[in-house]
Amino acid sequence: MSASHRLFSESMRDDENRSVYGKCANPHGHGHNYTVEVTVGGEIDEVTGMVIDLAELDSCVNREVLEPFDHQNLNTLESFREVVPTTENLVIEIQNRLEKALPQKLTVGVRVEETSNNYFEYREEGSAREEEFGEQGIGNRD
Repeated sequence: MSASHRLFSESMRDDENRSVYGKCANPHGHGHNYTVEVTVGGEIDEVTGMVIDLAELDSCVNREVLEPFDHQNLNTLESFREVVPTTENLVIEIQNRLEKALPQKLTVGVRVEETSNNYFEYREEGSAREEEFGEQGIGNRD
């Protein structure tokens, strides 16, 4: 998924934004070719041998993630009108969309790779799904 964003908070002055977000606070924004990984878990259907039909999962990811976010400026989207479009917030938004759209019996995890060195993972803490799936995390590969 390709998208652009500008990291800044309207509650901070320009110099504070530059201090916190560095070059990512550039008024013209910048872009990424994100890699989005979705993990689902649950009981394997005895008849199909699958947790979910992959065509159904692909359709859901296309509808809930790619169509709304691919080739967009994240700052202009309703989801980020009041939230800084960091990759941490992007992964949470994707997680929430997929949890609403996929069957409740599934656990859902989302991992978004921003660069070859940075990735972000999220799983809803405290939800019924979290018991099986784990916690949220952020990673960095050097």
